[in-house]
Amino acid sequence: MNENELEFFRRFTEAFGPSGFEREPLTLLKGFIQSFADEIETDKLGSLLYTIKGTADHPRIAIPGHIDEIGFIVTGFTEAYIQFVNLGGWLDQTILGQRVLIRSNKGDFIGVIAAKPPHLIPPEDRKKIIPMNEMFIDIGCKTKEELEQLGIKLGDPIAPISPFTLLNNKTVAMGKAFDDRVGTFVAALACKRLKEEKINHPNTVIGAATTQEEVGARGARTMSHVSDPDIAIICETSIAGDVPGAKAGPAPSKMGKGVAIYTYDRSMIPNPALKEFVISIAEQNKIPYQLSLTATGGTDGGPIHLSRKGCPSIVLGVPTRHIHSLCSLFALSDFDAAVQLILELIKQLDMKTVKSFTEY
Repeated sequence: MNENELEFFRRFTEAFGPSGFEREPLTLLKGFIQSFADEIETDKLGSLLYTIKGTADHPRIAIPGHIDEIGFIVTGFTEAYIQFVNLGGWLDQTILGQRVLIRSNKGDFIGVIAAKPPHLIPPEDRKKIIPMNEMFIDIGCKTKEELEQLGIKLGDPIAPISPFTLLNNKTVAMGKAFDDRVGTFVAALACKRLKEEKINHPNTVIGAATTQEEVGARGARTMSHVSDPDIAIICETSIAGDVPGAKAGPAPSKMGKGVAIYTYDRSMIPNPALKEFVISIAEQNKIPYQLSLTATGGTDGGPIHLSRKGCPSIVLGVPTRHIHSLCSLFALSDFDAAVQLILELIKQLDMKTVKSFTEY
């Protein structure tokens, strides 16, 4: 990423966009792609699709990344405090004491996720994890009436507050919503490079930002129906297991070691021939890569590879530490490797090659 792209990425990841409430980051991304996309459209679930035309109509290559982030939603009120449930998967102990933003039709309100003070918890219970259903959000009100006057109501969305920061001599990014605005922006930059560098490619590329992945990969279903791809390269994060206490088996990818090529996840077994093709292209072009998997989670690849008659699909991930928390980290070099691999794949994917993935 150059400086302008990095500044956009900062605003993009800091934008408010929990599952089902992605309008703000979608609007930002639409503004970004307008300078290079040949066509732009949306489906009726909000997913954004943009086309880069090559020298042939087929194969149609979908490059989606989901734009929603994990968040919360207002479910009720207890005196002057707000009750909530999660949108997407959170580990309960990561959210206590964290700042959040509540968005209502009367404005935005900053609060903190809180619970009963430790001084009031019996000594034998202090080592226990406080479950989310015993937490509440405090926005500084003193009475329920004061809270009601602000216009916050059931169903209002909530997102974490976490500023984008560069670490380690500006080689590592830290922030929120990296799962999966990292993948969304990998797809967008690959399409931007295609256009800016006038790269010749024998296909039609459809970049996409899908909605509601964290609550069931819903936008991927409608996006794949609209785009009707011949092949899909799903852009994601990958769980970086290079942290204390993590075992390499369930999380083999490491931050800074290259783009992760998924070999398996709970929602999809990638097309074997396509997987080997992707590995060969990475090796031929000396693009750093690592093989990865996740046995406990799925991606947009799940519904996409099952769309219509089926769609050969592969997931490429940027190894990211501490996903599904308020502060995740990834190496900019891994991001660049993902973009480079997608560009090299697009150059090589013609209709004959794509058909070969499903012939036997």
